[in-house]
Amino acid sequence: MRIEGQVVVVTGASEGIGAACAAEFARAGARLAVTARSEEGLRRAAPGALIVPGDLTDEDTRRRVVEETLARYGAIDILVNNAGAGLYLPSWSTPMEEARRVFELNFFALLGMVRLVAPHMRARGGGTIVNVGSIGGKITLPWLTLYCAAKSAVGTLTEGLRMELRRDNIRAMLVCPGYVQTDFQDNALLGRPPEELLRRRRFAITAEQCARDIRRGIERDARTVMSPASGWILAALAGLVPSLVEARLAAWNGTA
Repeated sequence: MRIEGQVVVVTGASEGIGAACAAEFARAGARLAVTARSEEGLRRAAPGALIVPGDLTDEDTRRRVVEETLARYGAIDILVNNAGAGLYLPSWSTPMEEARRVFELNFFALLGMVRLVAPHMRARGGGTIVNVGSIGGKITLPWLTLYCAAKSAVGTLTEGLRMELRRDNIRAMLVCPGYVQTDFQDNALLGRPPEELLRRRRFAITAEQCARDIRRGIERDARTVMSPASGWILAALAGLVPSLVEARLAAWNGTA
């Protein structure tokens, strides 16, 4: 798919991967609509785009994003569901209210956007839905268990959408970022990552690299994009020698 001229909606676009995606798609010639809670951040990240600030866990915000995009551009060709946040607490001790917050933002807000956009794409005869999951949706990270559970659900949803909407010419692509240089850790709902993980931050890829992988994935009609691609090796190891991988991750988490 060519990006030039396409109408692209990017959620969580005020910083990090979302902001990098907005810049990447703008360079490729897309017509952009962006949303996040920070209006100031959106204006910095996507000058010239349609800006619709708000909390995506609110149904009215989601509806406003779609309605204003259609009013401005008359179409939505690509939806990039990127908004999300982590939670660095053990699953067994996280208050249920906070556990629900993780799923409301990382899964249900994403599903809400799909529910609004998919009927429009079906009526137009096609489109692309990009759901940003995580490598944690493939391999459970014990310092982010509930986040990983939500992202695993995003992966399952994306696979189902791909089959459900196939006859409507709507493509569904899953993105699994690994360690990316963003403020994800600082913006976590609660808790802090383990020190071992922080020490490995120098190995992280940039948000711009991840955004390029996402654009290229859309262009080649990929099913799943792992960013960086080396994440496939870890996913394969987790399938081949799960006890070894689990022991190493537990050690990083200080629970071995």
